[in-house]
Amino acid sequence: MRYEKGRKDASRRRIMEVAAERFRSDGIAASGLAGIMSEAGLTNGAFYPHFQSKAELVRESVTSALEDQSHRLQDAFAAGGLEAVLAAYLSAEHRDNPGGGCVSAALLPELARQPPETRSLYASHLLTMAHQMASSLPPQTRDPEGVALAIYATLIGTLQLARATQGTALSDRILAAGADAARALVQPSQDKGQT
Repeated sequence: MRYEKGRKDASRRRIMEVAAERFRSDGIAASGLAGIMSEAGLTNGAFYPHFQSKAELVRESVTSALEDQSHRLQDAFAAGGLEAVLAAYLSAEHRDNPGGGCVSAALLPELARQPPETRSLYASHLLTMAHQMASSLPPQTRDPEGVALAIYATLIGTLQLARATQGTALSDRILAAGADAARALVQPSQDKGQT
């Protein structure tokens, strides 16, 4: 039985959405294809017309999730600059819902073990997001791309620590401290440019 192209594209998108959420909430290694396909409402046999392997699914779903994250960060910057990004990224809601959150904070150790093609795509998307953030930093910021990369590293590490201590008062303190640290990365650059 043949299905129209739109249905196949919709099935592929659904598999990728489910996989991206599962990977972020449970991890790549702990997410089996059978569970992903079942949650997507498809049979196991329906996987291979869309993807050649789980590695390809990881690459495609992570890339899609990074693109979505990039758009959300752009929207946050446009709405309220770095403060809006900090409020959204270092929120209790983001901490408590890894399945719909940042791919980096959820998957970095596993992404480091993926094939070179996946790691290369991840690096490319990270640089794109850093360029976007750098262009939104105050004009007097020295080395805006370096500052943007440092902000990303601070945000990701903060979220990982807050998730590891979730359910404790320390977790909320970590979120607040991370926001302060990200602000400090921009402030010294501005001060140096004015002297």
